[in-house]
Amino acid sequence: MVMFLVRQLGHRAVVVPLQCRILPSATYGNSSRFDSGTEQNDQSGLQLDIPCLFVNVSADRLKISYSRSSGPGGQHVNKVNSKAEVRFHVQTAEWIPEQVRSELLMRYKTRVNKAGELVVTSEVSRSQHRNLSECLQKIRHMISEASYTPPEPSEEDLALRAQRLDKSNRERVKQKTILSRLKQSRRVDFD
Repeated sequence: MVMFLVRQLGHRAVVVPLQCRILPSATYGNSSRFDSGTEQNDQSGLQLDIPCLFVNVSADRLKISYSRSSGPGGQHVNKVNSKAEVRFHVQTAEWIPEQVRSELLMRYKTRVNKAGELVVTSEVSRSQHRNLSECLQKIRHMISEASYTPPEPSEEDLALRAQRLDKSNRERVKQKTILSRLKQSRRVDFD
């Protein structure tokens, strides 16, 4: 998980990298969301206890640029560069393990340009700082999704899957024979 702290000093913002946690695998746990090493599953609301690999990320490894945002906002949109764009070259990002880098390239190939840079933009807010933190949040989410590996199924799960497959195959063959008999009964023999 990539975590950054955006601090405002006067009229400019300073991006301070905290730590990057790469999430290799997950098991269900009962720990609090705010404990270190946990991530919340958005679909089900379950807590996942995730062992993390800590990697330091510096802001100079990311290319951050701002441009004019589109959409509503009146004259403010025409005067202020509030759209944030964060990019980094995936193949040379040594702060991400090789397996996660290849998974990033495979999953998000539409977000990677011809130069091999992963481009993330945000223009949700009128604030430059919020858009930057939104981009960094997206990068964190992408890395955590790419580094997730499902747990190995247990012997009970494998046996249950085999039973279900066998039952569905038997039901399929049963329905097939019923339909075959029905079609045979409709045949008219002219001999």
